Amino acid sequence: MAAPSSSTCDGAMARSFRERVPPLLTDLYQFTMAYAYWRAGRHQEPAVFELFFRDNPFGGGFSLFAGLDDCLLFLRSFRFTDEDVEFLCSVLPATTDPAFFQFLRGLDCSGVTLRSVPEGTVVFARVPLMEVAGPLAVVQLLETSLLCLVNYASLVCSNAARFRLAAGPQRKLLELGLRRAQGPDGGLTASRYTHIGGFDLTSNVQAGFLFGIPVAGTMAHSYVTSFNSLEEVWPRTLAAADGDLDPVDFISLTKGWLSRVCEIVGAEPAKIREGELAAFLSYAIAYPNNFLPVIDSYSVGCGLLNFCAVALALCELGHRPVGVRLDSGDLCRQSVSVRGVFRLCSQHFSVPDFNSLIIVGTNNISEQSMIELNGKENEIDVVGVGTHLVTCTKQPSLGCVYKLVEVRGKPRMKISEDPEKSTVPGRKAVYRLLDAEGHPFLDLVCLAVEPPPEPGVPLSCYPMGAQTSSVSVTPAQVRSLYLEAFTTGQVSHPLSSAAETRAKVQTSLQTLHPRHKRLQDPESYTVALSERLQNLVSELRRGSSNNSNFLLSN
Repeated sequence: MAAPSSSTCDGAMARSFRERVPPLLTDLYQFTMAYAYWRAGRHQEPAVFELFFRDNPFGGGFSLFAGLDDCLLFLRSFRFTDEDVEFLCSVLPATTDPAFFQFLRGLDCSGVTLRSVPEGTVVFARVPLMEVAGPLAVVQLLETSLLCLVNYASLVCSNAARFRLAAGPQRKLLELGLRRAQGPDGGLTASRYTHIGGFDLTSNVQAGFLFGIPVAGTMAHSYVTSFNSLEEVWPRTLAAADGDLDPVDFISLTKGWLSRVCEIVGAEPAKIREGELAAFLSYAIAYPNNFLPVIDSYSVGCGLLNFCAVALALCELGHRPVGVRLDSGDLCRQSVSVRGVFRLCSQHFSVPDFNSLIIVGTNNISEQSMIELNGKENEIDVVGVGTHLVTCTKQPSLGCVYKLVEVRGKPRMKISEDPEKSTVPGRKAVYRLLDAEGHPFLDLVCLAVEPPPEPGVPLSCYPMGAQTSSVSVTPAQVRSLYLEAFTTGQVSHPLSSAAETRAKVQTSLQTLHPRHKRLQDPESYTVALSERLQNLVSELRRGSSNNSNFLLSN
């Protein structure tokens, strides 16, 4: 494996953000609505939107909130260039008043406030994750970009957390999905947020550079199959690790070890693939302390013998080989066989370093196959996951939405024939209620003007999506979920590194009760409205049925 990179390049990330997520990265109808607001003189009206999702992903009991820092960088850099405005002039209807384009030239987020759940927090369906307040035209224009930044980041972060739960806390997880990702930006986003969700390593070098994620890799089958004979190995010598001796003929040294390995395992040297051995030798000479080849290009048995011979030669010279990668077949059964040969070599040849060799397993790993792997005897130390992780094959979208809840200080509510698509009106506060053991058991959504619930004091609330009446609960602890992250054009909450957010994820997950973390058939977590907010919902619904003009239904 390559040595991990510890470089964190926040400056490079910030510099490139305006190019990666410009204000034109949105839907056309945001501009047509903004124009209509402007034309009607409503563009400066104070408005509040909130962002949430309707169902927990992957049939699970929770999600993770991710993408907040990118949202804050986007708000901070939100300005239209002359080139942006010229393009908008060419695509908006010719009847658009030219003064609107002058309005866009002066637009920024200096009047925007964003309150949010902290990044890396365990969250649940229907809980408002983010509240965006400001001039109506501006906060409308932000919709698509904010959704784009939160939807995939939260989804792939949650997927990674599920893989981590399936793997258990000890096994190392390597993300290697760049080649399967939906484009370069999708690949970078996946590497960043799968690390935050619980993966230890990435194969993505650019992600290591930008986000400080440890990078790792092995070798491809193409490298192995590119060699045909030992004549292709160059250089043919290798010096000892301490540098005291002259370089030795590494090929001859390895051949001697190969005969001895074949003898103790009862294998025929004549069946060894010379090209594979040449590939291993060449790579080991180049990286004697990072030797971790894939051993199933032809057969695991053949590859294992070649690896052991090269690795024993490296050990004799004082170097430390790393291990092997398995990429096909029954990984559990093969890993047990490989580990048995490692132990045999360690004991027979008195080479203790063979006891610390690692086995990496990669072979189209899914969440289900990870669960099955954990249920069988195996000796796999590191699991590499690509396609099923970064493409989120079980569920391709989280389905976050961005809905208007207040205009000019008055609540707004979407009424739908589908109750699932109705929204909850008004500016809100969200509190997480914990039991006596410190486990969250209910998220309470209140109007922002309500006093917060108090520990030890019973309260009545209305579970969302339930047909039942109110329930009474008594929290042992109460935590406010919102923080003010962006105020008057400035980021007001410190941005976090990937490593810091990753630690927050693990802390947040540890507090969640196991019944809500089950990968299959988890117990539903309760999200409830306060009595006052429930009364407002009922009042607005009654007003809608009476054709009240107070409602904005869209």
